[in-house]
Amino acid sequence: MTEAPTTAPTTAPMTAPMTEAPTAIATAAPVTLTLWHGYTAGSTEETAITQIVAQYMKDHPNVTVNVQRIASDQIVNNWQTDVSGGTAADMFTAQNDNLGDWVRAGTVAAVDKQLVGKLTGVSQTGIDGVTVDGKIYAVPGIIKAVALYYNKSTVANPPTTTDELLALVKSGKKLVLNESNYDNYGFFPAFGGQLTDSTGKCIADQGGFVDAMTYLVALKTAGATFQSDRAKADTLFKTGAADMIINGPWVLGDYEKSLGDKLGVAPMPAGPKGPAKPLASIDGFYFNPKSQNTDAAIQLAEYIFGKDGLAIYANLAGDPPVRTDVTVSDSLVRAFADAASAGTPRPQTVAFGNWWGPFGDMVNRVIEGKSTPADAVKTACTAMNTANKK
Repeated sequence: MTEAPTTAPTTAPMTAPMTEAPTAIATAAPVTLTLWHGYTAGSTEETAITQIVAQYMKDHPNVTVNVQRIASDQIVNNWQTDVSGGTAADMFTAQNDNLGDWVRAGTVAAVDKQLVGKLTGVSQTGIDGVTVDGKIYAVPGIIKAVALYYNKSTVANPPTTTDELLALVKSGKKLVLNESNYDNYGFFPAFGGQLTDSTGKCIADQGGFVDAMTYLVALKTAGATFQSDRAKADTLFKTGAADMIINGPWVLGDYEKSLGDKLGVAPMPAGPKGPAKPLASIDGFYFNPKSQNTDAAIQLAEYIFGKDGLAIYANLAGDPPVRTDVTVSDSLVRAFADAASAGTPRPQTVAFGNWWGPFGDMVNRVIEGKSTPADAVKTACTAMNTANKK
């Protein structure tokens, strides 16, 4: 669902210089590091990390970095198994989707002490996204969340509020939305919804969520289309059958190929209770708690996900940087970075893991007319609390 893009936006340049001064390794003694990534073979992201690591070894002749590609659907399982067996790499990069589980399993090292004073320029959402129980477990780099894509040839000014979006749909503009709780999460805080209290108990039925779902029903009544098939939703937008869609940066390159300079990106519209805050995922570098080279690995990660390294990721692979000081050539990539940085850091609690099923069903039942918003939200919240024994 939140897979990173593997093709470059058509407007992005293919290279970017590494101009920032490298952080010197504390010792001149030879160091060998093993780094895992799950990028697709031949992808722009693999090209980016290869380029950056090569420059790092040039700048640090005492450091040898063995970069290994592990299939994206295997890298996490391999890491969990190999850390326990003492054979994992020194570091790996992946999304933070299950970081809380890794922390609770003891398979990633806390690095907050090593990063004191070194995260200047990183958005607070990026820092919070790799923090569990007050400790930081990664060097954050790439931030991803959904935003509103629009066709500039039919929507001159993107809606900034939910009222404006509804008015556009009522006027005949075509909106397609993926029928999922992930894509539409930003509407819940926009209407004042809060999923859980400080103990992890679901309180979504106490306000906001019902109003947000009532609003989504109003969009559908006005003419918006909800799609359970993401590919069909993409096709509607790329072919001009839809004027707007909410989606993430992982389809940016594909959309740019279809729409070119007609493509626009804006934050999800704010609601009556405040801004939309979509779920934000963070790609970070995580570290082996059994590694003997943790400090050297952290310094390498800081270089790869530093200002210049992230400029290469942004301008070559279309990845939105978690840093606010990165020069990004594609304004749409920058728009996604800004939208995600204003989002909700993906919760890493055990309780949140039991949100997906009940609230996914909630969205489906309401949109398909099988339940009222109030009944569906109450049922979902009860199911979540039952699963969490709250």
